[in-house]
Amino acid sequence: MSLQDKIREIQDFPKEGINFKDITTLLKDPVALKEMIDDLCEPLKGEQIDLVVGPESRGFIVGVPIAYLLNAGFVPVRKPGKLPAAVRKFEYELEYGTDSLEIHEDAVQPGQKVVIVDDLLATGGTMKATAKLIEQLGGEVVSMQFLMELTFLNGRDQLKGYEIRSLISYDK
Repeated sequence: MSLQDKIREIQDFPKEGINFKDITTLLKDPVALKEMIDDLCEPLKGEQIDLVVGPESRGFIVGVPIAYLLNAGFVPVRKPGKLPAAVRKFEYELEYGTDSLEIHEDAVQPGQKVVIVDDLLATGGTMKATAKLIEQLGGEVVSMQFLMELTFLNGRDQLKGYEIRSLISYDK
């Protein structure tokens, strides 16, 4: 079975010219879901991983089962105003403006080894912001794991120095 075959592509969503990769069709298939999680976990088995961090929102879906299988904790990274306790915020540049992400100040302890997981690596902005938040709290990002990567957007260029692994690559 090919995981890529389980991903539905929707033309012109959310706006014209975008070819959206819809993972809901993969997630509803129990065999494909298990394969995705197992494949993302495989290179991490035997590693000392303290936390899995997933950015909002599909990072939650992918990250929690990985954390469970690695016997690690899970930490969400969210858009501003969504976390209830004291937060650390990281603002980053977009093509036309800025965006920001937040993490609880007590989410990562100094020296903890962290894996960041998400469904998609695109431009790299969200991943870079997530990594910076973890590092500001003293954590060490040991790997970034993705189901898909849009290689034509050059997201890896934003993430030099990090170990990056994607199960599926799209070059257009």
